[in-house]
Amino acid sequence: MNNIKDFIIGLTVNFLAQVAVFFQLQGSIKIELLKNNYWLVVLSGIPISMLFMAATKYMVQAFDGQMWPSRLIGFSVGTIVFVMLSWGLFKEPFTVKTSLCLSLALIILLIQIFWK
Repeated sequence: MNNIKDFIIGLTVNFLAQVAVFFQLQGSIKIELLKNNYWLVVLSGIPISMLFMAATKYMVQAFDGQMWPSRLIGFSVGTIVFVMLSWGLFKEPFTVKTSLCLSLALIILLIQIFWK
C-alpha cells in the first residue's frame, strides 16, 4: 500500500456502505419502517452501490491498481460490520462459530494491510 490517504478514504467509505447495506438487507426483515417501504429499500441500492464503487476506486488506487486487496478488505469489513450490528441491534447470539469467523475476517484485513 503506497497511498495512505486513499486507503483511509476507501476504508471509511466501505464501512459506511457496509452499514447501509446491512440496514437495507437485514433491516428490511427486522425494522418495521423498512419492512413497510419496499421501494425505499430497493431504491436505497443506488446510493449504496455508488458508495461501494467509490470505496473500490480509492482502495485500488491505494494498492497501486491491484484489485484483490480491495475485495478482501471489503469482505472483511462487511463481515465485521455484520457481526457487530446483528449482535448489537438484533441481539443475535455471539457464538464460538461467529467469534471464529470474526477472527478470520480480522486476520484477512490485517494481512491485506500489513503484508508487503
